[in-house]
Amino acid sequence: MIQGDLDQVDIEILKLLQHDAALTHKEVALKLHKSIATIHERIRRLKEQGYIKRIVAILDRKKINSNLIAFSHVLLKEHTAKTLIEFETEVSKFAEVMECLQMTGAHDFILRIATKDMDAYHEFLRNKLATLPNITTVQSYFVLSEPKSETAYPL
Repeated sequence: MIQGDLDQVDIEILKLLQHDAALTHKEVALKLHKSIATIHERIRRLKEQGYIKRIVAILDRKKINSNLIAFSHVLLKEHTAKTLIEFETEVSKFAEVMECLQMTGAHDFILRIATKDMDAYHEFLRNKLATLPNITTVQSYFVLSEPKSETAYPL
C-alpha cells in the first residue's frame, strides 16, 4: 500500500516515470489523457513530497568499464550507534560502493561494489575498505550474470 494522498493519476505518473524518466510532461499528459499543466503540477508535488527522490539515467555498466559487481558482506567488531554511523559515513565516500545496506542476520552490512575487474576490486578491498576501523570480516560474492535488474518498484 502506498502511503500518503496519492490518487490513481499520481500512481500512473509514477509508473510511467519509473520506466522512462525522460518522458516530457506533454508525453505523460497524452498517455494519461490529462492537461500538460495538470501533469506539471502533479510531478512538482510528487517531487516536493519526496515520492520522486531524483531523476537519473541508468547506464550500461559494461560500456563504462564497470564489469565486475561484488556483493560484500561486512561484519563489524562493535555495534554502537557511533561505530555504525562512522562506518556508513566512511564507506559512502568510496565511489566503488554503489549501495550500502544495513542488515539483520549474520552480517551488519551488504555493499554493492562496482569495479573494472578483479584486480581493481582487490585494490579497492586492500587500500580502501580494509583500512576502515572496526571491520571484523568481509565476505564477497561476485555476479556471474544478471538475468534481471529492475529499478521500478511495483505500484
